[in-house]
Amino acid sequence: MSGRSPGVENKVDKVVPRHVAIIMDGNNRWARRNGVPGPAGHRAGVEAVRGVLRACRDHGVEVLTLFAFSSENWGRPLPEVRALLALLSRYLRNEVRELHKDGIRLRFIGERGHFSDRLQRLMRQSEHLTRNNTQATVVIAVDYGGQWDIAQAARKLAGEVQAGRLQPADIDAQLIDQNVSISDLPRPDLCIRTGGDARISNFMLWHFAYSELYFTETLWPDFGELEFARALDDYSQRERRFGLREPDGLVAAGEPNA
Repeated sequence: MSGRSPGVENKVDKVVPRHVAIIMDGNNRWARRNGVPGPAGHRAGVEAVRGVLRACRDHGVEVLTLFAFSSENWGRPLPEVRALLALLSRYLRNEVRELHKDGIRLRFIGERGHFSDRLQRLMRQSEHLTRNNTQATVVIAVDYGGQWDIAQAARKLAGEVQAGRLQPADIDAQLIDQNVSISDLPRPDLCIRTGGDARISNFMLWHFAYSELYFTETLWPDFGELEFARALDDYSQRERRFGLREPDGLVAAGEPNA
């Protein structure tokens, strides 16, 4: 991954999204199809992450957000939850220094308080180590839900009203936008969901107001650099109007929106 000025076309003359968000779905189905235990599917999913990171670097995507563990995932069977969290811990121990070497900043969004002290410490250490990197940003959503995100923003603003620092009439969409997660980053231009389901499953509900959505039948462990390039190609052919009519000023795909 590497930085790129907004609106600049890449080496193959295609407009590239600044921020791509991915719902990584299909690990368990991949494991069943391949006759291996469920955790093996999640491990294969980590390999897919590595490939997509390379693709983001090659295409000049600035921000990649990965939906790694949703608020609803706590309801899965306990062995699977434990395996997912163990895999996340192992990823942070083994991969973060390589990300740091490549100049990538790592950030987390979600409710961290439900995780073990050890995992929370790994997350803090990863963010601290990479905090000054500028080549690109990888955001990992863990114990995250879009409704939670909007609710925590509302809670912050309610606290400001209670303290007398804000009037209720002053609360608008812009103020909420400033208080949801990663408010300092560009909004996702493109959301990719693998695995065949055409829904966003409570992921970044506020952020996706004008995001382009791309759904593929490909299971996440099989989603490689070629599949990613296909998604970017599809994105580059779309016209992003952001609610405008064409005569009022058509906005092409890739136009900065933050």
